[in-house]
Amino acid sequence: MIKYFDFEKPIEEIDLKIIELGSKEGQKNNNKAEYYKKERDKILKKIYSNLNAWQKVQIARHPNRPHCLDYINAIFNDFISLAGDKKFGEDRSIIGGLGKIDDQSFMIIGTEKGNSMESRIQHNFGMAKPEGYRKSQRLMLLSEKLNLPIITFVDTAGAFPGKEAEERGQSESIASSIAVSLKVSVPVISIIIGEGGSGGAIALATADKVIMLENSIYSVISPEGCSSILWKSSEFIQKAAESLKLTAQDCLKFGIIDEIAKEMHGGAHRYPSEQYKVIKNIILDSSKTLKEIPATNLLKNRNNKYLNITQNY
Repeated sequence: MIKYFDFEKPIEEIDLKIIELGSKEGQKNNNKAEYYKKERDKILKKIYSNLNAWQKVQIARHPNRPHCLDYINAIFNDFISLAGDKKFGEDRSIIGGLGKIDDQSFMIIGTEKGNSMESRIQHNFGMAKPEGYRKSQRLMLLSEKLNLPIITFVDTAGAFPGKEAEERGQSESIASSIAVSLKVSVPVISIIIGEGGSGGAIALATADKVIMLENSIYSVISPEGCSSILWKSSEFIQKAAESLKLTAQDCLKFGIIDEIAKEMHGGAHRYPSEQYKVIKNIILDSSKTLKEIPATNLLKNRNNKYLNITQNY
């Protein structure tokens, strides 16, 4: 059962009518159901064409929104999972491994939130620990040896803030991941599929090409955290969401990302199969373009890209 937000109440009402008509026989009921489906599509288009920042935050966090493993299983063939950082242990909040699209091989790394309470606990709700970021560094360096493009899927509220993570060097592991991302001589393509939260996201989103799904978000802090710090209250989360400029459209305007991946009206959680096709095509097109650039130029362009961002702002 799909979760509806407050701003989706008109859609929920129509969906309930469609379900009710679907349980009844007769051509008249079928015709009514088709009419309501068309009306629902019109309303979906109207609502999703005029979303504010806080509404996009809610969509980016939707429990039915496709996660990293969903994209991997839908897009890549023969995925081989690679585990561990060879220093401390395995962190299941970061997925890593080798996979193919047609006859082209990739190194795939991404944060995984989980789709059920059990899997969310196993994946620590997508909040990586130092061993997770060190695993990503290991896989990036391995991809350089194998001359494979790197694809990262970002969907995290942020790095794990627990005491044990700090004891094992959380900030250093994030900084080192960024440094490795800047120096590997193979194409790096990052796709923000849901939440892109703070340094925990940047560690996997320092890339030649950064793509955001249309209803994803990318920010240094959550609207709730921002509201709590600036106004000492949770009442201003909508204002905070607008002020943070965290939408894909804002990030593209400021040069933080390079491309927006279109979502169907209604969001990726309603039409996952269509979204997988969009992302697959973006990966193939982007990797083909980047592989044609000599390694020295690729590194120079990547580093200049981030130097220019810091100089402009």
